[in-house]
Amino acid sequence: MNRRSLLKNSAALGFAAALPTMASAKLFASAGAGQMQSGTSNPTAKSNPLTPPPNGSIPIAFPISEGTQLIDFAGPWEIFDGVVRPGTTGEAAFEVYTVAERLKPISASGMKIVPDYTFETAPKPKLIVIPAQGGATTSMLDWIRTSSKNTDLTMSVCTGAFVLARTGLLSGKSATTFHQAFDNFEKLFPDIKLIRGARFVEDGNVASSGGLTSGMDLAFRVVERYFGRELTEKLAFQLEYQGKGWMSADSNEVYAKFQNPMAAANGPVCPVCGMAALSSISSTYKGKTYYFCMQADKVTFDDSPEEFVKPA
Repeated sequence: MNRRSLLKNSAALGFAAALPTMASAKLFASAGAGQMQSGTSNPTAKSNPLTPPPNGSIPIAFPISEGTQLIDFAGPWEIFDGVVRPGTTGEAAFEVYTVAERLKPISASGMKIVPDYTFETAPKPKLIVIPAQGGATTSMLDWIRTSSKNTDLTMSVCTGAFVLARTGLLSGKSATTFHQAFDNFEKLFPDIKLIRGARFVEDGNVASSGGLTSGMDLAFRVVERYFGRELTEKLAFQLEYQGKGWMSADSNEVYAKFQNPMAAANGPVCPVCGMAALSSISSTYKGKTYYFCMQADKVTFDDSPEEFVKPA
């Protein structure tokens, strides 16, 4: 049974009546687009509703490659997949699918995943979710860049912000990423305003989240932007998700002044994702040796090293 079926059945069994915030016994009553309440002055504070189509599901693409961080896309995937379209008896509000350069299995945190589509065959998405990964190729960047011309939103999770930044879609905008990658992100992308201590950042038709579980909060926030606060609270309740980060983008403030201990100790840092690197995985470019946290990052670097090495 998938998550959406579980939620549908829960409503049918009357579990919805137990929800303290519900005005009726219907789990997914129709709701208008909600507004973010936050006292921050950065781009995370804007009330920015999205308009769902009058009928049908909203297609969401998850571009993946070798070294994809499983929780970065599995968490948001389950959230989007659990949304029932308001006013229906079980119609999916979102259509989720993976897309990659080839249909060969890729490794995501040790799990093998077979992509649903290639970049040539994938349906046109209205949302793109970019997880942290080490094998983002030029083909992936081109696909994200082209597809984003027609998306409601393109979002990154964790160091997926590095992939999004490489497309140029974040240039001149604000973003966030995994706290251990703050320093390297600023060095690589000086034209992007890094917001430290934000659970997520929204700027125009792009958004980014902090590390790992932060992507789940950004996913809840996106659901709220489409279908409102009330529906999203009920969804979180049914998923037994007690985090409140999606209601306050400033909830990662504890990381605002984080200093990377590896950087402080002058240890090797992966130029692709900003994480602590391994001395056993390296490449040499223009006489300098670079170290990586995984083999997939080395492959990405070797494909276009000029993207990760900024002039001194």
